[in-house]
Amino acid sequence: MARYFWALFSFGSLCLLSLMVGVIDLTADVKAWQVLVTSRLPRTIAVVITGAGLAICGAIMQMLVRNRFVEPMTAGTGQGTALGILLVTLFVPQASLFVKMALASVTALCTSIGFLAIVRRLPPTQPLLVPLVGIIYGGIIGAGVTFVAYQADLLQYLDVWMNGEFSGVLQGRYELLWIAAVVTTISYFAADQFAIVCMGRVASVNLGLNYERVVLIGLVVVSVVTSLTVVTVGMIPFIGLVVPNIVSRLYGDNLRATLPYIAIIGASFVLISDILGRVLHYPYEIPVGTVFGIIGTLVFLWLLYAPRRHGA
Repeated sequence: MARYFWALFSFGSLCLLSLMVGVIDLTADVKAWQVLVTSRLPRTIAVVITGAGLAICGAIMQMLVRNRFVEPMTAGTGQGTALGILLVTLFVPQASLFVKMALASVTALCTSIGFLAIVRRLPPTQPLLVPLVGIIYGGIIGAGVTFVAYQADLLQYLDVWMNGEFSGVLQGRYELLWIAAVVTTISYFAADQFAIVCMGRVASVNLGLNYERVVLIGLVVVSVVTSLTVVTVGMIPFIGLVVPNIVSRLYGDNLRATLPYIAIIGASFVLISDILGRVLHYPYEIPVGTVFGIIGTLVFLWLLYAPRRHGA
């Protein structure tokens, strides 16, 4: 309980700090309230939803694939979202943001199913093959998307969508993320079923679980949240990989008990990255995807080499 209190306290402090950091001094500007409501508050909410959603999606995907070294951005889901955005841009350029999100979710779901189908054919005695195949699989999709975008002179347009940053988040331009928040919250009630799926198909069926349905639900959750995040703020790597592994080391593998920690720590990491991105090169900004890419790499190396200890 003490750990949970300190996690919430740290998270709340980061939220307050995020509201105060920026080019405009809220204590001196007469329009401070307008800046707070129009820009700072939506940005902080978007950061929190993105961090928590991607971290939980990483945990769910790791349960479905039964491997700790995968996440949506390295398993083809993020690249599938990019494919959907590209298809909409090519064939329905005047489509609304909701249509882009819908098609991006469909393509993300299809690429996620493809990755799962490939993983099932890999030998279970070689767990490191799963992330390697995921990187190759996502790389092939990403290369195809880049090639088509280059041919259509859309590389710069695609880079805007893919580069994860929150500088463009304003009131009226982030509200789709509330759908991701709702979907992520609903996934909490299926946490026990995702944990059973991690035991394998045979064990799940023997325990009376509808294995295929739970896997499909998990893939839909991952696809919807990932596509909404990419469409709104761009692609941010490593969150779904790093955060669930940190929580697993600290608090154990009870998914229902650890999901709140995963959400809080995921949101806190993205808040830290966003704040650093705003102050390191002030008054300019470094994209969150770049900052967290560095932090995620360092933490991932720690996960690989540090001895495993948790209080489970």
